[in-house]
Amino acid sequence: MRAENKPAALYHRVVVWLLFLILLLPLAATLLYSLSTSWSATILPDGLTFKWYLALWSDARFLAAFGQSLLVCLGALLLAVVLILPLLFVVHYHFPKLDGVMNILILLPFAVPPVVSSVGLLQVYGSGPLAMVGTPWILIGCYFTVALPFMYRAITNNLQAINLRDLMDAAHLLGASTWKAAFLVVLPNLRNGLMVSLFLSFSFLFGEFVFANLLVGTRYETLQVYLNNMRNSSGHFNSALVISYFFFVLLFTWAATRLNKDKP
Repeated sequence: MRAENKPAALYHRVVVWLLFLILLLPLAATLLYSLSTSWSATILPDGLTFKWYLALWSDARFLAAFGQSLLVCLGALLLAVVLILPLLFVVHYHFPKLDGVMNILILLPFAVPPVVSSVGLLQVYGSGPLAMVGTPWILIGCYFTVALPFMYRAITNNLQAINLRDLMDAAHLLGASTWKAAFLVVLPNLRNGLMVSLFLSFSFLFGEFVFANLLVGTRYETLQVYLNNMRNSSGHFNSALVISYFFFVLLFTWAATRLNKDKP
């Protein structure tokens, strides 16, 4: 039986490694191109250099765009956490029948394409007392709505897994008030779901382009808008930008994975 399983196991490993290599090849080629002095008519580059990375990370415009992207994404996620956690607790503990309605409402941002939403937002917030077009505040509001489905679904699954009502009843029997139980008992148990939702939302928002380009553009240049505006510059420079972006997301993923590990 084991002898029969060995060829199948070997086949599965070969397929997985082939898929991994296929996915890795474009990234490896981009990395090599970002490190090359020149690469045109040869299989391998003529030489290797870090000058494109030095030029990128010494560019004040890039650093400003990188910092602005971080501020907008973190601001939207902070707003989402502050609003969505109490809402989810109230819905699941006091009004569980509303969960079906919330599932429909929370998916509405995906029902309208970003281009259509941007046109409407330009009309509403382009002038008047709430003129926010061209400012980071309109991006924070847009990113907040985009992050809602990711956060709602991940945290809802976590709430259902921990059996919220039984956990709250046990805390009440021990003398804790509802809000004390929510902060000291329920919230620590939501760490995994919260970290997953924050990671998914941040990864999606950090690469968002349509809202940023149409609503603020160069008036509050984010990283993706900067990359689009630099498309006519050196391909080596753009490759260094792409690899730096990927490395940052990879580092963030590693940090989120470390934080998400259960403590012994």
